[in-house]
Amino acid sequence: MFNYQTITAYHQQLRLGETTCRDVVQFYVEKIEANNKLNAFVQVYKDEAFLKAEDLDNKRKSGCALKKLHGVVIAIKDVICYKGHSITAASAILKDYIPLYNATAVQLLLDEDAIIIGTCNCDEFAMGSTNEHSVYGKVLNGISNNHVPGGSSGGSAVAVQMDMCMLSLGSDTGGSVRQPADFCGVIGFKPGYGAISRYGLIAYASSFDQIGIFGKNIPDVGLLLEVMSAPDEFDSTMNISLPPVLFIKNNTSDEKTRFCYFTEMMDHPSLDKEIAQALFQTFEELKKAGHAVEPVDLKLVDYIVPAYYVLTTAEASSNLARYDGVRYGHRTQQALKDLTTFYLQNRSEGFGTEVKKRIMLGTFVLSTGYYDAYFNKALQVRKMLVEHMAMVFNKFDVLILPNSPSTAFRIGDNDKDPIAVYLADIFTVFANLTGTPAISLPLYKHSNGLPFGIQLMTNRGDELTLLQISDELMKNSHHPDPVK
Repeated sequence: MFNYQTITAYHQQLRLGETTCRDVVQFYVEKIEANNKLNAFVQVYKDEAFLKAEDLDNKRKSGCALKKLHGVVIAIKDVICYKGHSITAASAILKDYIPLYNATAVQLLLDEDAIIIGTCNCDEFAMGSTNEHSVYGKVLNGISNNHVPGGSSGGSAVAVQMDMCMLSLGSDTGGSVRQPADFCGVIGFKPGYGAISRYGLIAYASSFDQIGIFGKNIPDVGLLLEVMSAPDEFDSTMNISLPPVLFIKNNTSDEKTRFCYFTEMMDHPSLDKEIAQALFQTFEELKKAGHAVEPVDLKLVDYIVPAYYVLTTAEASSNLARYDGVRYGHRTQQALKDLTTFYLQNRSEGFGTEVKKRIMLGTFVLSTGYYDAYFNKALQVRKMLVEHMAMVFNKFDVLILPNSPSTAFRIGDNDKDPIAVYLADIFTVFANLTGTPAISLPLYKHSNGLPFGIQLMTNRGDELTLLQISDELMKNSHHPDPVK
């Protein structure tokens, strides 16, 4: 039976004739079918994947060199455009919509001979922390079906967690890659803002959104970043082009790292005591290895979540205004007399409850009389946080945080106290407010049997340091595999 370890090892197996791309696709198709109850996929491109695999096998037999992602099986979140394949953002309002172009990130993967195996379920328009807000139904955590996988990229996380693909793409607006990675026991990497083109990514909040990567080892994640971080004329926010895999492979420096953590977050009353204890134990291990680990103050901690939700909902209310049922997407079947009622009915039928809630909140904070009181104040908080991070990274290399106050929530807990779920984003939204790269590493297992990870951040544009340090932490971790 095929046993996937890394892209490098997989390519070696192909060269030695120990497996074929077609056999590998068969392996993953069977995995997807066996885990169908988890509802991680909304579409599986079975026939197409087999055709691509056979084509790659023939190329290899003819002596063609292997491209960087030759035969690598990847799943993508249902908010990333794949030409000729349905994309819905898990919403009824985009039912049966077929994009006419590839997202830049997807095109770059295809150019390196990756195989796209399917599209993954998510919270509607990437709005949610539990993957319970989807027109396709909720995604289940593969470790415990009574718990959520996290959101909004829960399907992409479970796809990697349960070996239904080698790697997957998600999107991260406020933790939607890192938090599901934390809940599912896999790596979740959010590059800094502008590291990967957003062209072809359905927008939630444009100044926060970033395509992210799920995987099980750092070199694989780094290779995908290397491929997808190519400059793109369709996205003016692109700011870097990096070769991270080369730096990871050649990282032989013995230089010690300067770590820090925010006192207010590590002492936050919402943080599970066992999670805090595990992180403090890691701090001690880092110190014993000769690294510096110091506390840093963050006086604005109580303003982080409110500022995030004011700004993201404001941007969402603008971005989602395009879904009116006129040009594409859901159109009501009711006979209506005027255009305003027509728009109202289309959106009432097409959008789910969580999306409606955020659109209304965003419209409110942008309205006359409230714009200065809420939106402008949130922008000021964001500017102060960016300035504070600049000062932190003048002195330190890496910031360490938890990903979530707790391990995965039980399904349905969100219904009891939705505000508590918003507040649970306190540790992840910070990286999106400041545009910094961040990653969740699956280092721990809770006494309740569920995994959780550690979150690392580096300065904006310094994905290389983040991946190098993450690779070392994963290699030197003495913690048991959180998924087994």
